[in-house]
Amino acid sequence: MNRLRSTIVALALCLAPGLLPCPVLAVQPDEVLKDPATEARAREISEGLRCLVCQNQSIDDSDAPLAKDLRVLVRERLKEGDSNRQVVDYVVARYGEFVLLRPVFGWHTLLLWLSPLLAVGLGAFGIWRLSRRRAPKADDLSAAEKAEVEALLKRP
Repeated sequence: MNRLRSTIVALALCLAPGLLPCPVLAVQPDEVLKDPATEARAREISEGLRCLVCQNQSIDDSDAPLAKDLRVLVRERLKEGDSNRQVVDYVVARYGEFVLLRPVFGWHTLLLWLSPLLAVGLGAFGIWRLSRRRAPKADDLSAAEKAEVEALLKRP
């Protein structure tokens, strides 16, 4: 029995690393730039850009054709000498702010950024209000209600 248990534990330890989440990058070999520094910049930019098809993945993680087009566009702009900020601004100007995985902080996104604080504040206020409620005292009961409570308490 101990031998079987140790075999199962050993097998589980061998298979465990395969169960850990690891990023799957959809960047194709033909997209990778020859210059490692420029490729690193492209990856850094791509991590912050949303796939417009998948919507919850960066363009580096998505296999969608539009994501591939965006990856190629980012690399082309970098090859032309644009800075990281210029590349992001170009993509945002072309596709809108929705393409950013992390929205900008501005007046038009203020509700988006403050809604978690608002939700926590409302929850804390609700808990505070509930804690302030008091159970009705027995003195507030009429004689008939007191008799009914006594009868209920005496039941087996």
